[in-house]
Amino acid sequence: MDFRDVQLPREIHTGAGAIEKLPKLCEKLLDNKKEVVVITGPTTKKIAADHAVELLEDVNFDVTQIIIKKGSQQTVKTVTEQSKNADAIIGVGGGKVIDVSKMAATQNKIPLISVPTSAAHDGIVSSRASIKNENGTVSLKADAPFAVVADTQIIAQAPYRFLVSGYADIISNLTAVEDWKLAHKLINEPFSDSAAALSTLTATKLIEQADIMKLKNIESADVIIKALISSGIAMSIAGNSRPASGSEHKFSHALDIIAPKPALHGEQCGVGTIMMMYLQGGDWKSIRSTLKDVGAPVNAKDLGIDDEYIIEALLKAHQIRKERYTILGDRGLTRQAAENIAHKTKVI
Repeated sequence: MDFRDVQLPREIHTGAGAIEKLPKLCEKLLDNKKEVVVITGPTTKKIAADHAVELLEDVNFDVTQIIIKKGSQQTVKTVTEQSKNADAIIGVGGGKVIDVSKMAATQNKIPLISVPTSAAHDGIVSSRASIKNENGTVSLKADAPFAVVADTQIIAQAPYRFLVSGYADIISNLTAVEDWKLAHKLINEPFSDSAAALSTLTATKLIEQADIMKLKNIESADVIIKALISSGIAMSIAGNSRPASGSEHKFSHALDIIAPKPALHGEQCGVGTIMMMYLQGGDWKSIRSTLKDVGAPVNAKDLGIDDEYIIEALLKAHQIRKERYTILGDRGLTRQAAENIAHKTKVI
């Protein structure tokens, strides 16, 4: 029997005002070590990071703040160097901030406390990081955050579009798990029943809670954050991003490369899920209807992307992460098939 370590956060704090718990959490988890680096972005600095710094300095933490603009390999290298003498890293921001923080903390072998300011991504607690390089975006193995502080009052203030993006990203678990099952059957790829079940259950429950999303308030943020955390735990159990990333993510990453102005990651994954569910023979109409009901994009126009880029992304998708087998196979789609899928599912 194979045994594998599963990394999960030691503590997870969610709810309105959760960021106020940050000082005591740091004192408890860092065992009186006081030198921390807060990594954030230009916008999230004002939204939450400055307050986090004030809270920590009030209890005598020595805080250095680093502002990043890109989630690139070069940014990871720079931040890793700047935080090499720190006792811990606190990532306060969106997807790229959390992912860069993960990589820097992993390389420096220090704890990371994840403080998300939006619910647009599922990397809040997972042991994976999406980093951009010259060829696009790569998913890298990283240490899971030591702790998570998700203040739903802060997250609810983000544009509703970010919540919807997170919602769509979770719904894409449904096609990701089907791709994983297919790879297990056809090429004997290792498969985790527990990770797959948690991932699918998370997406299914979120579909059932679609009406809560329409409230566009703290309750909506709470539902999405808990789902994103659950999805991240599924990835940590699997030891990879399989439970939440399949052909629909390949499509999204292809769009990132091809489209002059890509939409949000989760938005693109949601549209990809509609088409990939069609390919998989599943209930794509129900997926499309649910996404539309919560205000998520369901076609190229909603994404703000020309129809031709959708087709080109479908043609290129199978070339993204070639080692990951999906419904797209090794050869991908013909142009006629791509156009047919996009038209049948009303994406174009």
